[in-house]
Amino acid sequence: MARMLIRNAEVWGHGRADLRLSDDRIAEIGGLAPTPGETVIDARGGALLPGLHDHHIHLAGLAVRAASVPCGPPEVNDAGELTAQLRRPGSRWIRGIGYHESVMGLPDRHELDTLVADRPLRLQHRSGRLWLFNSLGLETVLASAEAPAGLDRAKGHLFDEDAWLQTALASTPPDFAAVSAELAGFGVTGMTDMSPRNDPVIARHFARQRETGSLRQHALLAGTLGNWTRGPAKLHLHEAQFPDFDETQAFIAAAHDQQRGVAVHCVSEIELVFALAAIEAAGAVPGDRIEHASVASPELVARMAALGLSVCVQPHFVAERGDRYLADVEPRHHGDLYRLRSLVEAGIPLAGGSDAPFVSADPWQAMTAAVSRRTRDGQVIGAGEALTPEEALTLYFADPLDLTRRRRIVPGEPADLCLLDRPWAAVRENLSAELVRATFVSGDLVYQAPA
Repeated sequence: MARMLIRNAEVWGHGRADLRLSDDRIAEIGGLAPTPGETVIDARGGALLPGLHDHHIHLAGLAVRAASVPCGPPEVNDAGELTAQLRRPGSRWIRGIGYHESVMGLPDRHELDTLVADRPLRLQHRSGRLWLFNSLGLETVLASAEAPAGLDRAKGHLFDEDAWLQTALASTPPDFAAVSAELAGFGVTGMTDMSPRNDPVIARHFARQRETGSLRQHALLAGTLGNWTRGPAKLHLHEAQFPDFDETQAFIAAAHDQQRGVAVHCVSEIELVFALAAIEAAGAVPGDRIEHASVASPELVARMAALGLSVCVQPHFVAERGDRYLADVEPRHHGDLYRLRSLVEAGIPLAGGSDAPFVSADPWQAMTAAVSRRTRDGQVIGAGEALTPEEALTLYFADPLDLTRRRRIVPGEPADLCLLDRPWAAVRENLSAELVRATFVSGDLVYQAPA
């Protein structure tokens, strides 16, 4: 039976103590002496936290980001910068990510040909729902598959057809080893993957990655209907093309029949209105949740609370995209952007997610944004919506199967832990991943900072 002793730690919820791990569980907490053959780690007074859980991530997208080209703000802000970014030698696909219409509108394939004509090019809009192709890219992808309903061939725009695109490109799910290591360095011990297309095939890939050690974190998958996962059924709304209301209500009811909640993507006020109406018509159950709640008026906050919903928030959007929001969103809605404090005061359970790869996967940057509410340019969005450092941290302690519950460090709980290199009183003044000293998943040391 594998055993480990972490000594002299500032244990979250306990104060200074020692902590013993036995196999994949926390065995004892207190003043403990080492036993023969036991691995001992001296925490030197550093804070020992429950491992962080990213409650909204797209791991496959994060894994392929390294082979992709950033094509939107802040790296790329206009047509000239986009042209320079796409000037790359080679003959294979250029895969651009993070594109936003503020760069040069929504260019059709002919406009993209003026930027890149000799290589197949596809740009993904930062919403994740739209791909823009140049002519060679469109020709290449249609060489092996019939055009789907979501393709505008004249423009080279592909909307909501990722499953078709993966088939056309003969794509296979990526290896997770590199991104798993990156997340371990942040103290992340678990994740909820939020792709609406997750299905049993993807679930088997995640399982194989866990078995081989490529994926070290626990993974809960949201996705399609069916009794293949305990995660929520994902419903991705888009106000430009809402689904049929009765079909949406039936989807929610079917998820509930499978003893699953629904997770509804809502980044605009009208999407949130639609989602709440559909959930109310189907009947809300524990586990139903709103993803993002990017624009929420006080009235909609009250409705979410009345329905007993939870919200998965992404505080980092304020930091990474706040300046663009202030330019694009109607001023009357500025106070409604990415609320936090209002949700807490309404009694709505919150959990923190990154939405990576669309923004950074670093939860410590998200915590900083939750506390400061500052954009890249230093503007403050909704100062009254700020959280304390403790509240920001505990967004990542939520139980992925019950967002109303916070995971704790107590005997019998899973040995999923994040050790920092200094006490919490110092960390709360500088919320940074650089302070993560070690990460443990099921009692295994999966990350240790260089000495």
